[in-house]
Amino acid sequence: MVLLYGIKNCDTMKKAQAWLKEHQIEFNFYDYKTKGISTQVLQRWCEQLEWKELVNMRGTTWRKLPDTTKAAVVDQASAIALLMVHTSAIKRPIIEREGRLIALGFSEPLYQKTFADNDSMQVD
Repeated sequence: MVLLYGIKNCDTMKKAQAWLKEHQIEFNFYDYKTKGISTQVLQRWCEQLEWKELVNMRGTTWRKLPDTTKAAVVDQASAIALLMVHTSAIKRPIIEREGRLIALGFSEPLYQKTFADNDSMQVD
């Protein structure tokens, strides 16, 4: 089963969900804005990606943070601490299968490649 992490009212999330539904890929949606996110999940993702890839530095949440807060995000531990408090700063969508990240962000070509062979799903 595919697990889709993100925020319900995000346009990119809506595109990802629509693509998955159109291609009949079953998924469960986890809204980390309403449910929160655990340190363990963020650490697991950081084991698979560099922490900088998880922080959405182009988004509104990041841009609205004080410069001192942004400057304090210098490593995995500080990034996780920030993302625990400001879940909207997590890049989205994140797609996971059996504890492995298989996609970060939404790109139709990436999804086509990722889901072309369900047995070899990997993050690019």
